[in-house]
Amino acid sequence: MAGIRAFRKIQLGRESTSGTITTATTIWRGVGTIEDQREMTIVEEDTGFFSGGDRVYSAKLLGALSMEDTPATFEQLPYILEAGVKSVQTGANGGGSAKVYTYTLPTTTPNTLATYTIEGGDNQQAEVMEYSFVESFKLSGKPGEALMMSADWKGRQVANTTYTSALSIPSVEDILFSKGKLYIDAVGGTIGSTQKSNTFLGMDFSVKTGVTPVFAADGNLYFSFTKAVRPEVTMEITFEHDSNSVTEKGYWRTQTSRLIRVQFDGNSLTTAGTNYSNKALRIDLAGKWTKFDKIDEQDGNDIIKATFTAKYNSTAALFAELVVVNELTSLT
Repeated sequence: MAGIRAFRKIQLGRESTSGTITTATTIWRGVGTIEDQREMTIVEEDTGFFSGGDRVYSAKLLGALSMEDTPATFEQLPYILEAGVKSVQTGANGGGSAKVYTYTLPTTTPNTLATYTIEGGDNQQAEVMEYSFVESFKLSGKPGEALMMSADWKGRQVANTTYTSALSIPSVEDILFSKGKLYIDAVGGTIGSTQKSNTFLGMDFSVKTGVTPVFAADGNLYFSFTKAVRPEVTMEITFEHDSNSVTEKGYWRTQTSRLIRVQFDGNSLTTAGTNYSNKALRIDLAGKWTKFDKIDEQDGNDIIKATFTAKYNSTAALFAELVVVNELTSLT
């Protein structure tokens, strides 16, 4: 039977040992297909033929998966964070039914990451990619829509496989952008103290994780291991052109460090906890505004976009941190 679009799927399995293929344990509720990025080189030769010869070699194996934009959920966003920011795996007890997953980006010591075996394809052929990690990810949204998530994965190599069978589609809750709140505070203050109301019109939060594959000559064509280089974290915020944006533009001009918190709340937890009564996604950043665009308009309303670049601030003892609250005891 020919491949059918409706039969595509992506399945993930957490590896006990990075690079050792494992069975999948969950289905990704999103869109994307695996790409075999092996490099093929045609050898140039002077052999008396216009066409040249068919001598070709492949000296490098690599796989990729772009998880395309899909509504972010409290239950599945942590898989991206596990493979790109920090391996947490088990949610901390938040009291009641709350399970708290905290992903702090590294400052002086690299984090340990989870790696995954990823299965993808359709009814015609499934492929597998091991030692998969997240190279970059993005969260974006605007009022009246879901918060969207996407991620670019890399893996060691791609080969044909058969799907792990009998997996159930997990239950998820979509994160809605209009349920979000924006807080901006001084670095000497308490983050999350000052909400900026009636001004938060959109955001694009982008992270280059700094996780990089290293190809060493050790008997294999795929990468030997991964290492951490400097991550890049930015948040572009669309403001109403009001006193809030004018104030922050002033801090941009004086190069003043600021603290930003964006929090999205979900449905009520089955049992309220000590600090959380709802599912939640929280993003905390320290840094500085690095760009303010010229005034623009949206449906005849004046708006302004600004870019915040996260950097470690010693006063706040903060670089960047994401917290996800759900009711999953662990990520299988």
